[in-house]
Parts: sequence; structure tokens; C-alpha cells
Amino acid sequence: MTALLRPAYVLTFREPGGDTTGGGAAGGAGTAGAGGAGTVVDSRAVPGVSTVSELRVELGMAGAADRVTLTMGRLATFRPQPGQRLDVALGYTEGDQPRQVVTATIVDADPDLRTRRLLAHGAAEALLHTRLDRTFERSTAGAIVTELAAAAGVTVAAADDGILFPAYVVDARRSAYRHIGELAELCGFDRYVDEQGRLVFARFTGGRTAHVFEYGRHILALRADRRPSRATRVTALGESPGASRGDDSWAWLAKDLAPYTGTAGSGDAVLLLERSALRTARAAQQAAQAALTELRRESSVGELLVTGAPQVRLGDALRISGVPERGMDGTYQVRSVTHQLRKDSGFTTRVGFRGIGT
Repeated sequence: MTALLRPAYVLTFREPGGDTTGGGAAGGAGTAGAGGAGTVVDSRAVPGVSTVSELRVELGMAGAADRVTLTMGRLATFRPQPGQRLDVALGYTEGDQPRQVVTATIVDADPDLRTRRLLAHGAAEALLHTRLDRTFERSTAGAIVTELAAAAGVTVAAADDGILFPAYVVDARRSAYRHIGELAELCGFDRYVDEQGRLVFARFTGGRTAHVFEYGRHILALRADRRPSRATRVTALGESPGASRGDDSWAWLAKDLAPYTGTAGSGDAVLLLERSALRTARAAQQAAQAALTELRRESSVGELLVTGAPQVRLGDALRISGVPERGMDGTYQVRSVTHQLRKDSGFTTRVGFRGIGT
């Protein structure tokens, strides 16, 4: 006989810049962590009792900041406020401890007579609000990203070097998050915030973990889209003779761009990539190869729905097996994760994925 798994959550509320909201459990529905860990709402504290009617955690590599939407009952004098940090851990009452899936900052609190609805955004919110004017010389993409993150007060978990730019201009017309995204595109890197609120700027090399989902066992719904690549060849152009005329020639304009053009792939369907930051032939070549890899990976995308899987994180790999439809089995990269916990439908996880072809 198979035991019925009961979803569990642990919500930890902390004051900005501190570790405690005064301690103590929220309305008896949770326990305060040791050492002033903040106000904790733990669904396991009182079996069968839950103060949360709906919890939705949306994580992704594209678009805006990660988002948490929470609807909970009014708990005595406990009143979460904008500015507080919210850590969300999800799991089940049996087995391992709930896993942290996101850390976010509350940006809105809408109470009514019976419930309190909270909206929180992930650490990318700070990058979206950071704008600055700065010119970087002889800096790698990773070094530029590290400085932009520092300006926004965001911790960096990983920042691979990527392309070496003789010069790269960051302007206040676009946010630091947008600049980091453009650098990730040129280098062929992923850009996202992990479950600890730290920025990741790195190439996908197989993922930290490979999760296996089998048809008829784990998968509730599956959609996959395979389409021809938009282009089979990429041409990347810069605008200067770069290091071929000496280290100081990056500011020159080239009369003939052919020697400073990067190409990747073959065929008649060509994607033209023109970026002023690609001031050397090597940078143009790296960008062309990165764009070609991106095109190949985007030709295979999809989404699956499974029972709650808090262990699935952005940047992980997933393996789908046993699907009767030909061509759907395979290994993919996790690009988005949406956890939803509702009293009427339980705990589910929706995973967006794409191919990992090179």
C-alpha cells in the first residue's frame, strides 16, 4: 500500500538587513528558528493545519525577477510587511526536510478581513533597478557582471569569464539586469538567480543534477515542440581591427570587416549578429558560436507537469523516458520552474525545458 504524501512548507520572514522579526512562532502555526532566525510559519508544526491557502513560486531564466505569490490566513498579530525577506522551503511531511526553493523580498501586502495576500520578488529585482554609466577596458564578461552585481548589492554564486572585451560600455538607459542578459547572450551563458538569491552567470555544461521523470510514473502532463532552427549559419560582426593592429586599436573603425568577422555553422539560412562590443575577431567568433548553439537548443522546447518536485532547480538537467510518442524521450535543460501549492489541488511543479544540443 502506497502512503499518501502530504505537502509541507516552511516560510521564514526576516527584517531587511537582519535575522529576526522579534522571534517566536506565527500564530502557533510554526516555530521560531534557533538564534533569532526570524518568524517561521511551518506547516509541520501542527499536523493537518495549514494557514496557507495558495502559494505560487515562479522561477525563470528569462524575463523579470522571480516571483512569489502567497495567500495566507491572518495570524493573530503577525503582519508581514514590504521590505521583509521571505525564504520559501517546500517538501512533504514524510522523508527529507523541505528544500529551500527561493529567497525573495516582499514588495506588496494586501490584507482583507480574512486573508493576507503577499507578493515578493527575487534578487533580480535589485538588478532591474540598478542603472549606471561605466566603461570597462580589457575586462572579461564575468568581471563586468561581478561589478554590476556588486553595484546592485547582489551576491554572485558563479561568473565564468566568457569573452574578453577591449572595451565595453554600460549605460544608464538600460538596467544592470539587461546588460547582464546581453553579455550572457554574446557568451552563450545562462543568467539566473539561484535558490539562495545569488546570481549565476555561467555556461551550461550538463547541470548540477539530472532529474529523471518517467511517463506513467511521475509525469502528469507533457508538451514538447520540435521545430526547424531559424538559421543554420551565424555571421557575427564587430567594428574595429582589434588586436591585429595592436592592443590600442580597439577604438579604430575597420574599412573592411571581413578579417574581423566570426562565422559558425553552414547552410543558406544565415543569422547576422552585429554588436559594436565585438571589437576583435576572436570575440566575434566566440559570439557566432554561442549564437549557433542557442539556435540549436531553441529548436527543441517543452513543458512538463509533475507532482511537487522542490529538488528541481534552474540550470539542472532533466531526463524524460518512457513516453510513447517518438522523439520526446531525451535529456534537456531546466529553464523555468513553477511550484504551486493549493488546498484544493495539492502540490505540483511545472518545468519548462529546452534541448542541450551543441
